[in-house]
Amino acid sequence: MSRQKTYKYEWAERLESVIQFPKPFFSACQGKWNQAYFKNSNKLVVELGCGRGEYTNGLGKLFPNMNFIGVDVKGDRLAAGGREAERLGLTNVGFLRIQIQFIEDFFLPNEIDEIWITFPDPRMKDRDEKKRLTFPFYLEKYLRLLKPEGIIHLKTDSEPFFDYSMEQFRAYGLPILAETKNLYESEWNEDHFGIKTRFEKIWFDKGYSINYARIQNKKEA
Repeated sequence: MSRQKTYKYEWAERLESVIQFPKPFFSACQGKWNQAYFKNSNKLVVELGCGRGEYTNGLGKLFPNMNFIGVDVKGDRLAAGGREAERLGLTNVGFLRIQIQFIEDFFLPNEIDEIWITFPDPRMKDRDEKKRLTFPFYLEKYLRLLKPEGIIHLKTDSEPFFDYSMEQFRAYGLPILAETKNLYESEWNEDHFGIKTRFEKIWFDKGYSINYARIQNKKEA
């Protein structure tokens, strides 16, 4: 491990906002994010594959009366996000270091109000379909964790991945509240508050259109 990676890993260990093994709350957080971590009853929003936490921190800064958790498996990325949250003095932001396939071990059904999926690896090779973050294996987990009529936001520069994801959402009969293949020229542009992830900036500056969808969970049966 390089000195730089070691340094960033140590930051993740030391930062209160980064929850990872073996910190005590890591194994006790399921169903207790608002009660024990944020100590309020505000809405809970989760960003999956948050990277350096640009969206998690950006939304946390704009909406102090909501709680935000960024999920990623890379300690150095979460360390960067945690340090930025600390610099901004955000008390409504946390980061969870896990692999997303285990997300149900860390949240209870109906605990989450909104999920953001921001620029995931599209994994468009056929052999990688099961690794896509909108593959049914993952989507069913999200729907169980979301409250009835909770929201999933999807942003991606990959049109094939976007088309694949929309097929999955429709197969589950989920209401599509917004859908565009050119976000910044659409009626939903202002819904994103000018926040861009690092990857979004890269692809947008290269002239790629940004695909966006807002999907609603079904009502409680």
